[in-house]
Amino acid sequence: MIEIHQIPVLDDNYIYLVHEPDSDATVAVDPAVAGPVLAALDEKGWRLSHVLNTHHHGDHVDGNLELKAATGCQIVGAAADRHRIPGIDRALEDGDEFRLGAAAARILDVPGHTSGHIAYWFQDDAALFCGDTLFALGCGRLFEGSAEQMWRSLERLRALPPETRVFCAHEYTLANARFAATMEPGNAALRERMSRVETLRRDGLATVPSSLGDELATNPFLRPESQEIRQALSLIGAPDVEVFEEVRRRKDAFRG
Repeated sequence: MIEIHQIPVLDDNYIYLVHEPDSDATVAVDPAVAGPVLAALDEKGWRLSHVLNTHHHGDHVDGNLELKAATGCQIVGAAADRHRIPGIDRALEDGDEFRLGAAAARILDVPGHTSGHIAYWFQDDAALFCGDTLFALGCGRLFEGSAEQMWRSLERLRALPPETRVFCAHEYTLANARFAATMEPGNAALRERMSRVETLRRDGLATVPSSLGDELATNPFLRPESQEIRQALSLIGAPDVEVFEEVRRRKDAFRG
């Protein structure tokens, strides 16, 4: 069983240390900076074996080279993005397996936010490290991919077991909740979740990880079948991808 340690950095980023005790191996997922990672490793007495990058953006990879120099770790990322991942040693494709001692992660190709975005799904540990593809109550902006690509990626994540823990890379949940409430104000599960999120943030606590089950019940980007959302968008009868695209467009313009 893996142990996961969450490190808040910058304004709203999360770096994750994933430790497999039998092998004493540890990975850092999306290290925006190196210092807090090295400090956490020292505090816990863990050895860094790998960095796992979900995509190439600086707030996910800027700690790569310093961590590699300090620990000798290997850097892992998407084959499609190998030219943009600093220090990459191992390039992975959809369906590949990454092993961390006795634990294994399946690689999921989930483009949309960027063209080379991947996610790491530790099935036996019900843990998904999805970078900026799926957020708590949100999803990533379409910087390099199309709405069709992103929707296909989200459909892949929607199909994972509902007990999956979603370890996304940013603390955007409160702002996402405020937007979600404009799309589906009649959703009782969303109202209850908003109350929990507001309490956690007021107390300075993280809202991440969430569960995929909660996302399926409350995240408007995963709910194109909702008749309330479709009515709000005047898209009754439209394909799911069109509903998703309009939700994404409205979130981009949202200033709530």
